Amino acid sequence: MAQGYDPFVSKNKRRLVQSKTCSHLCNMKFEDITGNGKLWAVHYDGDADNILTLTFRDWNDIDWLEEFFEKNIGDLSSYFHITDIGKAIYDTIYDANTLQCLVLDISPDANLDQLFRPLNNSRTAELTLGKEKAKGKYNSGHSSWLRLYALKLEPQSYLITGGAIKLTQTMQERQHTEIELIKMEKVRNFLIQQGAVDIEGLKDLKEDESN
Repeated sequence: MAQGYDPFVSKNKRRLVQSKTCSHLCNMKFEDITGNGKLWAVHYDGDADNILTLTFRDWNDIDWLEEFFEKNIGDLSSYFHITDIGKAIYDTIYDANTLQCLVLDISPDANLDQLFRPLNNSRTAELTLGKEKAKGKYNSGHSSWLRLYALKLEPQSYLITGGAIKLTQTMQERQHTEIELIKMEKVRNFLIQQGAVDIEGLKDLKEDESN
């Protein structure tokens, strides 16, 4: 159990987070990012763009990053032993650009299965709309804290549900990463209810959006 973890407080906080997230998931849409059905992203209700575009936009925004790391300086120093916010910003932008190139690669040799891994490290079997994560590749004295979260539609085909800067051991320890867990679960449940569990299902759902 994480240090300072209070089950009662965490349970109440989770209810609040779920309430805030539910309204965000209403009328969500799905965008084919690469145009070949291999990479999709959720466009949540009320957002100006799809979640993949917004995530990389934040990760390249110096002001946004400065505010984030100032707020989470305790985690940054405790888990990564970094106290220089300027370095954290530089590392994030560099890593984000590398990860963006990898995830948007549409060359014939591109293989998203080499980038994404099961969210639960102990999972060994494939699941319908399995929860996945892609980690940044930056390696300059510390591991990457960048994460993209997705549902696996088919081999080499993924639906991005969100992304986060993960500075703690578990996602449940901080609200901004716990929200990503909730989003993945709710998007997955919605797609299963609609019978959209593969690329064709998602395309049919997208066509319904236009009608």
